Formats: sequence, C-alpha cells, structure tokens
Amino acid sequence: MAAPHRPQDDDIDDMPETLDAEDALEEYDEAAEGGMDLDDEDEDREEIILQNDSIAYFDAHKGSVFAIAQHPTIPSLIATGGGEGDEDDAPGKGYVFDTSAVAGRPVLPASYHSDPGAAQQLQQARSTELTPLFAIDGHTDSVNALAFTLPRGEYLVSGGLDGRLRTYQVSVDARNKPTLAFVAEAQEVPEINWVAACPAPQYANAIAIGGSDGSVWIYTIDGADPAGNPLQIVQTYFLHAPAPCTAGAWSPDGQLLATVAEDGSLHVWDVWGAAAAAGISNDNGQTVVSLTDADSRFAVEGGLYSVAVDPRGGAFVAVGGAGGAIKIVGLPRLSGDKSNAQQQAPQNSRQTKAKAKGASGTGSQAGVILADLAVQRDSVETLAFSPHQPLLAAGSVDGSVAVYDASRGFAARKLNEGAHDEYSVVKVEFVPDAGDGWLLTSCGMDGAVKRWDVRSHQVSGAARPTGVVKADPARLVKEWRGHRGEGEGGGVLGFVQGATGERVVTAGDDGLALVFEA
Repeated sequence: MAAPHRPQDDDIDDMPETLDAEDALEEYDEAAEGGMDLDDEDEDREEIILQNDSIAYFDAHKGSVFAIAQHPTIPSLIATGGGEGDEDDAPGKGYVFDTSAVAGRPVLPASYHSDPGAAQQLQQARSTELTPLFAIDGHTDSVNALAFTLPRGEYLVSGGLDGRLRTYQVSVDARNKPTLAFVAEAQEVPEINWVAACPAPQYANAIAIGGSDGSVWIYTIDGADPAGNPLQIVQTYFLHAPAPCTAGAWSPDGQLLATVAEDGSLHVWDVWGAAAAAGISNDNGQTVVSLTDADSRFAVEGGLYSVAVDPRGGAFVAVGGAGGAIKIVGLPRLSGDKSNAQQQAPQNSRQTKAKAKGASGTGSQAGVILADLAVQRDSVETLAFSPHQPLLAAGSVDGSVAVYDASRGFAARKLNEGAHDEYSVVKVEFVPDAGDGWLLTSCGMDGAVKRWDVRSHQVSGAARPTGVVKADPARLVKEWRGHRGEGEGGGVLGFVQGATGERVVTAGDDGLALVFEA
C-alpha cells in the first residue's frame, strides 16, 4: 500500500516539532472545555449482538467456502470446497466431514430462561467443532463445484477454477465409517462452473460439467475399469461456445440435460440417445430443444444464469436470467411410440410459438415458450421446482423470493420482496420429503438461511404487464443465523438439507460451514 499523500501547500515548518513541557503538564478541565462525558459516550455506543443458531461448525477452510455437497445415502457426510486464502495464487481446497455425532440444541429455547443472554451463551457454547475426515487437494485454484454421484454416492467429484475435475472413491465399512481415495483427474476446460450428477440408475456414476469456455462434458466414472481409464468422456458439446456455460440440470429420468449460458442460449441435450431412438432429433443432431437470442421472444439481454427441470414428469424446463426474466419452455415426452414422435418434433428458436399460459408440455409443445415471467427486478440466480406440488421458486439478486403456480399458467403465488433484506438470494430449494412439497428453504448474502411455508392462498390483485397477478408473501417458518452476513465476505453461498430438512448445513463466504437444526 502506498504511503499517504501529503498536500503540497502544507506548511510543515510552522508546526512545532515537540510538545512544550509546560503544555504537557497543564491540567485539562474537561467540563470547562465542554468535553464529552465518558458516560454519555457509553450511552451513545451502539450495542452489537452476535447471533449464532448453529449446533456445530467446521472452520478448517482458510478462505470462502464456495461449494457444498451431501452424500445421497449418508446425509451426515458433507463435502465442502473453496480457496485457501484471498491471494490470487491461493490453491483450492476441500474437506469431507461427518455431522452424525452432533448433539441437538437444548430443549428449552433461550426465552424460557431468566437470563436469555446467559442462555444464549450456553447454547452457543454447546456448538460442536467438527473435524475433517478427508482433504480434497490437487487444485491450484478455488474448488467451486462438488457433487456425489448418484444413486449411491460411490464417488465424489470436485471441480475447480483451475479447470481440473478430480474424482474420489467413497467406501463405507460395516460400521458405516466412510473412507475416500483419489481415483483420477481430467482437465479439459479453463474453469469449471458447475457439476451435476445424473439421476438415472441405468447410468450410475455419470456426471456433467459446464465450462467457462461454453463447453459441456459428460463423464462416467468406474474405478474398476479394466482398461485403466476410470474417468471416461461420453459426450462433449460446444453449441454455447464461446459464452460461459453458467448452469445445468438433468431431467428427472436422467435422459436429457438442460444447460444455459451467458449469451442467453438454452440447449437440451439428448445425452444417451433416447430421443433419437424415439425419432426425436433437432437439426444439429444433439439437442431436442435449442433456443437462442435470435428469437426475440426468448432473448434475455444480459444472459441466463439458472435452470431447473420439472421433476414431476419433465414436461418443461425453467430458465432464469438478467433483469428478473424467467422463461418456461416445453420439453418432449420421450416414448417408443413412433406415431407420437412426429407430434413431438422439437422446435428451434425460429419455430417457437410464445404462449402465456402453462400446459402439460406434451407432444408439439417441445421447444415452445409456455410462459414469460418478469416479476422480480434483478437477475434470477436460482430456480427450484417442488417435488410434490406444481410450484416453481425463484431467487433474485434483488433479495426477493418468488413462487409460481404451474397449474395456473405460472401465475405468481408468493412474492417476498425483502426475503433477504435486499441482499442477493443465492439458493432456493424445496424440502423433498417434508411438508408435502410446500416448504421452501433459501439462503442469501445477508448471512441468513430461511424456511418458508408457501401454502396459503393467492391474493387477487390487478394484473401486471406480464399477465401475472399480485401475490402475497410466503410465511416465514424458521430463520437461522450464524454467518457474518452484510453482503460480500459474510453471505451464505450454498446449503444442503437432506430429504427431511431436519438439519441444514451451510457454506459460508466467511470460511465457515455451520450446522443448523430445524
């Protein structure tokens, strides 16, 4: 850091070099000089209260925790990834730890004690320190993507800003104690933006990654491969290039992969050839849906940054981007019936027909824009469908969380404009197996994790320009705090919550992973 600059017109010679001895011994009458009383200063001092609701913490990271993943069959097994400091040349680092031994919080909340402050300190004192089971090394830049393979979590994969994809085999003994061992690595892209595990059991241990160069890669992992090639490339796609591929999501059956990019393009890839076998193929021979900004009805100035596929049949895909834009696009129903295949012929951006209302997404609706939403004011960074209800949740940089009803033309059901106090919403996710699909969890750069009940009825109101109606806010069920908050350096960059949502584990920009109990 440079030394402070002194103005040229400062008259240094006029300043005394030393304090006169008589001045040093002179008594200072504070009251006569109108000085501030120290008691007054204490009264004006703002009291800072630190809230920590966690029951356990993991603090081995030396920098921000950018990524977090949860084992699919052992939910207490957590992987986190980040950087080893703020320096430009700081390497990436990840860890695996187990939360199964963490005890729950005291039965009575702090408000039941005669001294709530002491009770809160007692509760915080019981927060358990977690230690790593395994360290993820080998990355020269931050680890910003992690995933356990499906369906059994046989492998853990890490993706870094160094472009490296590293794989580790996860073994569990008879006492349910896990051990990890490095398997292989690949480096095909400048930076890995995301990693997604394929959910199809027939394609176990397959993953997809998206690169900063716009490429999409599909790998299968087999640590026992007889040819000695445990990490094999299945498919490679370059239609997004050179725009960075920002997000990707599999269809629930694992047959299709939807990806989006900063240039505003959406491609839905026929990864395993199921669509081609059903007589469904696009002009490029790789996708079943391809939409770009060449179609003004699909164009999103500023790009697309989030994507989610309907989990209740894969009838449509939602993409979110700059300016609060969300587009709902129909997907084909893959079937062996060739007579129906002609009706399902995919459409490119020149063939789409914009529609304002949602529909089933069958047949000729493949590639059709079913809804065009613009309720939120800033970029939509995260999208999630409910597994049991026709609901779509969206989180925005403007701090809002919106919920749309797919059964009513994607009308806005809920809108919490200050969900995270105008700080960016990083992730939204419905609790899979609790609350019948009505419970939504969100995290943001305000340092908070919140759970919402989106069950209440929609409030009627004047129609907006986009055709949706004004929605009432969702009811806040629970809020957890413990991260520093206040934006950059203290936000929550991700979370996992298992199937029941009973415990939420977070990845913090402050270098902490915290465990919260519902």
